[in-house]
Amino acid sequence: MLQSTKEYISEIIGTFVLVFVGTAAVTIGKADVLGIGLAFGLAVTIMAYSVGAISGGHFNPAVTLGMWINKRISGADAIYYVISQFIGAVLASGMVKYFLSAMGASTSNLGQTDFAKISAFPALVTETLVTFLFVLVILLVTSKKYGNANFAGLIIGLTLAFMIIASLNLTGGSLNPARSFGPAILVGGSALSHYWVYVVAPLLGAAIAAFVAKAMGSEE
Repeated sequence: MLQSTKEYISEIIGTFVLVFVGTAAVTIGKADVLGIGLAFGLAVTIMAYSVGAISGGHFNPAVTLGMWINKRISGADAIYYVISQFIGAVLASGMVKYFLSAMGASTSNLGQTDFAKISAFPALVTETLVTFLFVLVILLVTSKKYGNANFAGLIIGLTLAFMIIASLNLTGGSLNPARSFGPAILVGGSALSHYWVYVVAPLLGAAIAAFVAKAMGSEE
């Protein structure tokens, strides 16, 4: 039980850092597309090589779903992982809001994801595609057959960065239901009403990736 608690805390910390660094780059740092992608991607890399050694470094309910489908994590642990990820994301968005308020800046933008330039269906396709590619890379690079333990964290982080860069101007580049929930629940409005897209699409993409990875031999 003690080890499980450490794993859940690791998922809280890892998701917190991912969402805090990434959305702070958007709102406080005013980074460009490249900077935003690298902020999220390198945050994942850093956490993968630190607390990821304890929990496996999911930091994303979509990743956890893929791992559960391919039987790399139990159903009970998967539920607690997802709860931990949502806690970390909300705490991170709360801190970003606090710092923006301390600066006297508007708190209407917390780095929330939304799709102002396209309709819901293209947004679903976008998030499904980029999450599929992201989770497929994770499942293959962490597999016993194809994996590379030394470089897995770096590869995963770079993949996330590139997927965000590719999709940022379409959907905000979420790939992660927890990452989108944190800002949306504190800001409300369109980000919250459109949140269903950022649940359905990443989970669908992750599920497809799990079956494709298994078909390609990622599992024993």
